[in-house]
Amino acid sequence: MLIALRNTLQLRPGIWQIMLGGAIAMLVTGQITPEDALRAINIDIILFLSGMFIVGEALWRSGALLPLSYRVFCCAMNLDGLVLLFIMVAGLLSAILMNDTVAIIGTPFVIHLSRKYGISAKMLLLALAFAVTTGSVMSPIGNPQNLLIAMGSGMEYPFLTFLRYLCIPTLASLLLVYCVVRYAFREEFSRCVLTHEHEKTVDKSLAKLSLGSLGLIILMIVAKTIICGLARSGPEISLTLIAVAAALPIMLFSPRRSEILWNIDWHTLIFFASMFVLMQGVWDSGVFQSLLNLSSGFFLDIPSIMMLSILFSQIISNVPFVALFLPVLADAASPIEAYLALAAGSTIAGNLLILGAASNIIIIHNAEKQGYSISFMEFAYLGIPLTLSQVMVYVISFGLFP
Repeated sequence: MLIALRNTLQLRPGIWQIMLGGAIAMLVTGQITPEDALRAINIDIILFLSGMFIVGEALWRSGALLPLSYRVFCCAMNLDGLVLLFIMVAGLLSAILMNDTVAIIGTPFVIHLSRKYGISAKMLLLALAFAVTTGSVMSPIGNPQNLLIAMGSGMEYPFLTFLRYLCIPTLASLLLVYCVVRYAFREEFSRCVLTHEHEKTVDKSLAKLSLGSLGLIILMIVAKTIICGLARSGPEISLTLIAVAAALPIMLFSPRRSEILWNIDWHTLIFFASMFVLMQGVWDSGVFQSLLNLSSGFFLDIPSIMMLSILFSQIISNVPFVALFLPVLADAASPIEAYLALAAGSTIAGNLLILGAASNIIIIHNAEKQGYSISFMEFAYLGIPLTLSQVMVYVISFGLFP
């Protein structure tokens, strides 16, 4: 309730502060012991997020993305091509770097594009929010809830499993993002020609390190997917190891390491640590299980899982919902399709309303620092029809590709 009403409060507390308060309340009231609270915090998730945030911060502060963006977007001769290309690139990057990381990097970049080309920042911010949420569906490291599902479901080859079931409907859903944005901002697309100018890197030394870290992430993902997945051999490469290994070159060799470490999104890390404590207390209480009425089995088919994911994610956000619902699927010995429906539903829930995903909050919070904002109703006006359309795409895809 506090998260939903926080904008109407005089003090306007941050979401991380509300979640931290909930965890502290669990401890103070004795709903969970300090020992159990520490055990509830998933260190792998925290380390993974930290590593990705370090790489993302270094990429932006070095300016490495500016000349790279010129090479990517210079082929777009009009706004249609630019927006479609941007949505696809942002969506695919979120599948590799995690949507929160792309949200952090992408927000100042979007504002830079807006000022450079003289186009609507609001349009690009909405396109970024919808693209990073949608694109992250098809990867186990695309967002925190997918990472929880990949680790908690016992998937033997999570990358291949996610791609097999979710790649094609996710690409179709990214096209839907373009269609919705194109229709809502159709007056913006009257410009026929864009003028591109080459931009230089700000810090060449840091740019080399950060791009090397990005390359290392891609290389290790390929190794995990192809070597361990297809060949079914070789050493196990954990998701946490990928993020930590990618962050190490920056932390070891960059003279700006303290600046980068200081400026990563610590509030999001506090949010997730607190969320683990709070949700463990809720699960131990048995309240959530009774609400779902597990004996009926009604909530364990794919359409129901997706709709529950979308609705509950608006109330308690998608990551807490997944943390609560995973034991339900495990207790029911659910098939892998149920876990993937949970991943798809809880992720695209972020497209419905602002509070549906942490990446939305990151984008809006960072945009407001530079004088731009998106209201609750502006987001919902595009998000509701987009989410309903995407639900249909994913439900149909589970039926076509069992």
